[in-house]
Amino acid sequence: MQNIFSINSRHKNSWRLFIFVSVFAVTALRPTILHAHQTPNTLVFLDAGPNRVALELQMPLSELELAFGNNISKNPETLIEKFGPQLKEYLKGHIHAYLKKTAPWHVEIQALRMDKGTYIENGINYWEVVANVVIIPQPGESTRKFMLDYDVIMHQVINHAALLSIRSDWETGNLNPTSADAMVISWNTKDNVIYPLEINLQQGSWFKGFKSMFALGMQHIKEGTDHLLFLIVLLLPAALLAKNKQWGKFGGAKYSIMRLLKIVTSFTIGHSVTLLIGALGWLKLPAQPVEIAIAFSILVSAVHAIKPIFPGKEMFVAAGFGLIHGLAFASILANLNLGAGTMALSILGFNLGIEAMQLFVVLITIPWLILLSQTSIYKYVRVGGAVISGIIAMAWMLERATQTPNFVSAFVNKAAQQAVWAILLLAILALASFVLNRRVARS
Repeated sequence: MQNIFSINSRHKNSWRLFIFVSVFAVTALRPTILHAHQTPNTLVFLDAGPNRVALELQMPLSELELAFGNNISKNPETLIEKFGPQLKEYLKGHIHAYLKKTAPWHVEIQALRMDKGTYIENGINYWEVVANVVIIPQPGESTRKFMLDYDVIMHQVINHAALLSIRSDWETGNLNPTSADAMVISWNTKDNVIYPLEINLQQGSWFKGFKSMFALGMQHIKEGTDHLLFLIVLLLPAALLAKNKQWGKFGGAKYSIMRLLKIVTSFTIGHSVTLLIGALGWLKLPAQPVEIAIAFSILVSAVHAIKPIFPGKEMFVAAGFGLIHGLAFASILANLNLGAGTMALSILGFNLGIEAMQLFVVLITIPWLILLSQTSIYKYVRVGGAVISGIIAMAWMLERATQTPNFVSAFVNKAAQQAVWAILLLAILALASFVLNRRVARS
C-alpha cells in the first residue's frame, strides 16, 4: 500500500506539533525549529485560497547548492541576479501538483529573494533562498484536495527534508499560522522513494472566508491603538468653534454631529483608497516610514487639539492621513497571497470590519466628548488629552525610528488593554460635569 502523508486542517494542540517536530529532529540528528529557520531543512508554508494555492519555500543555501550546483554560495548577495531564471526553472521542475496525475496543475515561480539570519546556538550567519510559488488548479478542480509532488533539493540530498505547514486557509477562516498542522516530505528509506504529499483540507466556503476577513478588520482596529488614537484626538475639538486662532465655545448639536460625520467619513475614504491600492500590490512602501508617519499624524492632531492650526479643514487632514493609515491596513492583506477575486472580497470584508469597529468606538466615546464640550472643564480635558497623546506620538516615533522600545510605548501597550475603564471614567466625568454645569446655569 502506498505510504502517502495526509494533512488535515483540523486544529491540533501545539504540543503535538512540538513533539512531532522534535522526534523528527532527533531521528535526523538535526535541531529543527518550525517557526524560525535554524536548520538545514527546507520550510514550506502553504496559503490555501479558493482558486489557487501559494507556497513560500525557505531553502538553506548550503543545501540548495548541493542539488543546484553552480557554486552559488560563493556570492549569495548576487545569486538571484546571476541565476534567477535558472533557479526558477529548477524549482518548477521539482514542484508538481495534481488531482489526476494525467492533468497536472499550473506551477509558477513568482519571486525569489535572499534572506540572511544567524543560528541561535552558535551565532554563525547563514543564507537562505526564499521562493514564492503559486499553483493554479485545472478548471473544475478544487484546491481543497490535491497531491503535492515535491522533491526540491532532496532528489540529490537524501537526508534533506521539507517541513510543510498550512499557514492560512481562507475558506475556513484559518488565518492564524500558530494553528497550522505540519508534515514532513522526505525520502522513504524503506521503499527508496519520495512519496507525494496529499493535501486534504476540511470543507470551507466563501462566506467563511468573508466572515474571517470581517473579524480580522475588527481585530486590527481593536488592537490598533495608534489608528484609534489619531481619530479620537482629531475629534477632540470637533464640537468647538474656532475664533481668533483659539478654540471657543460649543458649536451646537447639529454643528458638532455634522463635523464629526465629515471627519470620520473622510478618514474612511482615505484609508479605503490606499487599502485597495496597497492590497492589490499597486503601491508598496516600507513598513517603517509608514508607521512613523502614522505616529506623526497623531502628533499633528494633538497640536491641533490644543490650538487650531487647520480649523475647518479637519476633513481634508483626516482624508490625507487616512491614506497613510490605509497603507498599514493593506500590508496585512497583501501577505495572504490571495487571487484577484478572493482579494477583492477580502478587501471588502476587512474594510467593513474596520468600519464596524471604528463606528463602535466613535459611538461609545463621542457622546461623552459632546457633553463635556458644553462644560467649563472641557478645556482641561481637551488640552490634557492632547498633551498626553502628543507625548505618546513622539514616543512611538522614536520607537519606530530606532526600532527600540521605550518605557512610554510599553506603558501605552499595557494601558490600552484597560481602555474600557478609561471610557467608563470619561462617561462618568461627562455626565457629572454636564449635570453640575446645568445646575450652576439655572442658579
